[in-house]
Amino acid sequence: MAPPIAAHLTAFALFVTVAAAATEYHNHTVGAAAGWFFNSTTDTPAANYSSWASTQTFDLGDYLIFNTNSNQTVVQTYNKTTYLNCTADESDNGTFVYDGGSGRFGEALTIAVPLTIVGPNYFFSDAGDGVQCQRGLAFEIDVQRGLGLPPSLNQPPPPPYREPPGPDSAQSPPIAVAQSPSGGAFASRADVRMAVLGFAAALLLMQQFQ
Repeated sequence: MAPPIAAHLTAFALFVTVAAAATEYHNHTVGAAAGWFFNSTTDTPAANYSSWASTQTFDLGDYLIFNTNSNQTVVQTYNKTTYLNCTADESDNGTFVYDGGSGRFGEALTIAVPLTIVGPNYFFSDAGDGVQCQRGLAFEIDVQRGLGLPPSLNQPPPPPYREPPGPDSAQSPPIAVAQSPSGGAFASRADVRMAVLGFAAALLLMQQFQ
């Protein structure tokens, strides 16, 4: 039985390890040393990618690193039907194809894919009319929230471009519309006239009684 101090130190070390893991983003090299490859001679993938994925913990902000070449594709989708069909649907806004921009056969590529959506994420290669995917060049993962997206992956889209107004589109100055007076100078003048007339009538009455 471990002494209490040793037990506390062991628990503290475990806490530090867990805390450190929760305060970092990670790069996951898909397939580890085997990379992301398919042997067209034996029709087999270079690794069991589902088994590899089961050993990893994936969080928002992490990256999947695909060490591959242009003989394979990297398709990411959130659509399980697309994944099961092993075909990238260009009309699906939730499916993305990464090819590194290479147009040459067999060119070495390293493709980094950020994880930006919580929940199921599916990956496969649709090369060979989907045969590579059907033969095992595919896997699914469950992405956790973790620390959330880092600022570099959490920027709002830029505002839509608006063409500056031309000289013919200048706005006209506002037009002032006169309002009928309900007070102010017009009312004051009316009050003065009424007071003068009243005073004159009073003088006339006084003269008649004298």
